[in-house]
Amino acid sequence: MTTLTVTAKGQVTLRKDVLQHLGVRPGEKISLDKMPNGQFVVRAAGATGKISDVFGILKRPGQPTLTIDEINEAAAKGWAGEE
Repeated sequence: MTTLTVTAKGQVTLRKDVLQHLGVRPGEKISLDKMPNGQFVVRAAGATGKISDVFGILKRPGQPTLTIDEINEAAAKGWAGEE
């Protein structure tokens, strides 16, 4: 069990081992759920946004657009050490 100290401002700092256990890195968020029995559940906050937010993330201006077959072929060659 980890014991935390509450500051005069009502803040607590989670220990590094607790953050690592949650898989949380600096700048990321955690969620805190109040349970009816006076306990809290702490979790790494899930990613927000939509899957469509990543569409086009690999697009490079001036480069050809590849089909999924071309991407699969390039990946297979890479794994085989051919490229």
